[in-house]
Amino acid sequence: MDFFFFLHVFLLSCCYFFSTHVVKAADSISPGQSLTGDQTITSKEGNFVLGFFTPGNSNNYYIGIWYKKVQEQTIVWVANREAPLPDKSSQLKISEDGNLVLINQTNIPVWSTNINSNTSNSTVAVLHDNGNLVLSDGSNSSAVIWQSFDYPTHTWLPTGRIGLNKITGRNQKLTSWRSIEDPAPGPFSLEIDPNGTSQYIIVWNGFRRYWTSGEWNGQIFSLVPEMSLNYIYNFTFESDEKGNYFNYSVTDPNTISRFVMDLSGQIKQLSWLNNTKQWNLFWSQPRAQCEVFSLCGAFGMCNEKAVPCECVQGFEARSQKEWNLSDWSGGCKRKTHLRCGDNSSVNGEDDKFLLISNIQFPEKPISWTVSSIDDCKLVCLNNCSCTAYAYDGGCSIWSGDLVDLRVASGNQGKDLYLRLAASELPTSSSKKGKVTGATVAAAVGAVAVLGVVLVVIWRCRRRRSSVSLKATEGSLVPFGYRDLQIITKNFSEKLGGGGFGSVFKGIFPDSTAVAVKKLEGLRQGDKQFRTEVSTIGTIQHVNLIRLRGFCSEGDNRLLVYDYMPNGSLDAHLFGNKSDTLDWKTRYQIALGTARGLAYLHEKCRDCIIHCDIKPENILLDVTFCPKVADFGLAKLMGREFSRVLTTMRGTRGYLAPEWISGSPITSKADVFSYGMMLFEVISGRRNSEQSEDGKIFFFPTWAVKKLIEGEVLSLLDHKLESNADMDELIRAARVACWCIQDDENDRPSMGQVVQILEGILEVNMPQIPRCLQILVENTFLSDTSSALTSHAQSNGSISSQAKSSSSTTSNK
Repeated sequence: MDFFFFLHVFLLSCCYFFSTHVVKAADSISPGQSLTGDQTITSKEGNFVLGFFTPGNSNNYYIGIWYKKVQEQTIVWVANREAPLPDKSSQLKISEDGNLVLINQTNIPVWSTNINSNTSNSTVAVLHDNGNLVLSDGSNSSAVIWQSFDYPTHTWLPTGRIGLNKITGRNQKLTSWRSIEDPAPGPFSLEIDPNGTSQYIIVWNGFRRYWTSGEWNGQIFSLVPEMSLNYIYNFTFESDEKGNYFNYSVTDPNTISRFVMDLSGQIKQLSWLNNTKQWNLFWSQPRAQCEVFSLCGAFGMCNEKAVPCECVQGFEARSQKEWNLSDWSGGCKRKTHLRCGDNSSVNGEDDKFLLISNIQFPEKPISWTVSSIDDCKLVCLNNCSCTAYAYDGGCSIWSGDLVDLRVASGNQGKDLYLRLAASELPTSSSKKGKVTGATVAAAVGAVAVLGVVLVVIWRCRRRRSSVSLKATEGSLVPFGYRDLQIITKNFSEKLGGGGFGSVFKGIFPDSTAVAVKKLEGLRQGDKQFRTEVSTIGTIQHVNLIRLRGFCSEGDNRLLVYDYMPNGSLDAHLFGNKSDTLDWKTRYQIALGTARGLAYLHEKCRDCIIHCDIKPENILLDVTFCPKVADFGLAKLMGREFSRVLTTMRGTRGYLAPEWISGSPITSKADVFSYGMMLFEVISGRRNSEQSEDGKIFFFPTWAVKKLIEGEVLSLLDHKLESNADMDELIRAARVACWCIQDDENDRPSMGQVVQILEGILEVNMPQIPRCLQILVENTFLSDTSSALTSHAQSNGSISSQAKSSSSTTSNK
C-alpha cells in the first residue's frame, strides 16, 4: 500500500509540474511557466515561432523569433544577442517582478525586459501574428507593458516602428549582425535622422553616415522613390512631441515581407516566394556594395564581386575565420613589418611602394606642396607614420590605417602608392658580389633561353593554328582557356562588365573579332554547364546575339559571342556618342528587340524569360541591327539572378511589380521591362533622373500626361528636332504604356507588341498604371488620373483585334 501511495503522489506531482511549468503548444508564457530546451510557442495563426536557436555552425544558443511558414529558418528578432548561451538548458520565464527574463543554467539572469510593473502577478508574454512579442497585463491584454517591436534587432517587420523617442532619447533602429554566426550588434545601423528630419540614414559605427533615403514627402522618399510602392507597401510617418516614427504595412496579407539591415552594410527589402521556396531580394541600398563605408576594414580592398573584399598585396586577413563568415570589418594586417621605425630590423632594404591603380582615394589625406611625384614619395618615405601617397597635380599622403579602399567604377580611379616592406615587392636587380662563374653561367643560360624561346614559338604557332581552325568550324566550339587568353591578349581590352562578369574583345588569327564574357558567381558543374550552353547555342534568330563557343575548364566559365562594333544601345541613348540615332533607326531597334523577345517567349521549345531587359543588354551590329544579349544567362543562372542584379547593376527601374509581390514570374515580366526601355528609346533619357535640388523626375509619369493632352511630340528626344513619323511615335508611346501595366494580364504579349509596331494591330489609349500614380505630384494625380482613366475606359484597352490574336506562352 505504501508503494501505491507514493506512486500516486509522484504522478500527481508530475501532472502539477507539467501543467504549471512547461509551456504547451500555445502563443503565450504565463507566470509559473517557462520555455526551455526544444520547447517553443507559436503565434495564434501560425505565422511566427519563439524559442531557442543556434545560428549557422556556431555552438551558441539564443532566444529568438522566426517564421513558421518559411522553410528556411529566418530569424527576425533576438533577445540575448550580446549574451550567448552554451546550451538550451536555460529558461525563459516571467519573473516575480513581472519581467520576462532569460536565466542560464546557474540561475543567473542574462537578459530581461527591465520594466517596472504593478501587474507582476498577472503579466503574460504573448507572441502575436505580426511577429511582435508583447508583455501585457493578463486581465487587460490591451495594456502593453513591453513589446519587442520597440527593441528591433536587424529586421523591420510590417506594422513595426523605426524611430526616435524624443523623451527618452532611445533610438529604435536596425543593427546588423556581426557575422552569419553571431547576432551581436555589427557596425551598420539603419535609423531615423536624429536631427529631426523625416528621412532614414545608414550609419557606420554609430557616427559615420554613408547613405540617406531623402526626406519623406507623404508619398515617397525623395532619393529612393521605388522604396514606397503604395500598391504593395503602405508607409506612414508619425511625428509628435513624443518622437518621430516610420512604420509600414503590406497590402496583401499573404505576402511575407521584411526589411533587413544586412551584415553587408546594405538595407535590403525581401519577400518570400512560395513557388521557389526562396527569399526574393527586390531592393537594396546603397545600390553598389562598395558604397558601404569601410566594408572591408583597414587595408581591405572592395570590388563589386560576389565576395567583395580582399586584402591588398602585402597584407592578410586579421582573422580568416571572421572573413569566412562574411565579417570583413576586422580588415587586414601586414605580413611583414616596415623597416622604418622598427628598431629590431637591422638588415634589409628600405621600405618601398606598391602602385595600386584605378582606386577611389581614402578619406582625410594630408596635402603637401611639392613640385614632383618623386618629392611626394620622399615626403612619405621620411615619415615613418606615412602609409601611402598619391600625386595628382598635388601631393597627398595618408597616415595610419587605410579604410574604405575600393576599386573605382569604370576608369575613373587614380593611382595610389602603398608603403610595403621591401621583401613584399620583387627586386629589380640582383645584388653584386655574388657572380662566381658568371661568364659560364651566362653562356649556358643563353643557350637554355634560346631553346625555351624556340619551343614557345613552336607551341604558340600550333596553338594559333588550332584557334583559327576552331573558329572556322561554324558550330558551337569548346575553347580552351589558353585559347581565349591568346585571342584576348590575356583579357587586356575590356568592353564592359556587370553582375555576370566582364566582357573582353578578342581577335582570331583570321582577324575575326569576338566578345569573350568571363562569368562570375556561376557554380555549375562542367557537365551541366556544357549541356545548358549547348541548348542555348541552338537558338538562332537575327535579333539574338550569336553564341560562337564556350570554355569550361576548372572553375573558369566563359562564353564567346559575335562582336558588335556599335556597342550597346545605352551608349547611343545616354552616352557621349557624336552621332544621334535618328527616329527610323530607333524604331527599327525597338521592333527588332520585340521580335527577338517574341522568339524567346513563343517560338522556342521552352519559353525563355530573359529577366533583365534594358538598353545595356541590347547590342548593335555594324548596320545597327539590334541583338538581344545575355538571353542565355537567364537559363544558366536561373531566374533568381535578376533579383541580385537589382543591386549589382542598378536594373531596379526595369523590374515588374510581381518581382516584389512574390507572384510567379512569367514572360510578362520581360514585357514590363521592354516597356520601360521603350520609353527611354523614345526620349533619349533615363526614365528616372534626380535634379540638383534632390527631386526625382520620372519620365513615364510625365509621358502619360502628355499622351492624354495630345502632346505626344513632346515625348521625343529633343536632339531629333521633332523629326519622327507621328504614327510610329504614337504607336510606340502607347505600346510602352500598355507594357508597364501593374496587372500582367493587362500587358500585351511580345508577339502582340511586334504586330502593333508593324502596324498590323491597332492600339488604343492605355489606362494609367497604379505604379505611376505614387510617383506623381498631387496636382497631377487630381488633374490627370481621372481623365486618363475615363479616357481609357471609353476607348477600351488593347483593341479587340489584338485581344483575339493573343498567343499563349508557357511558363518555363
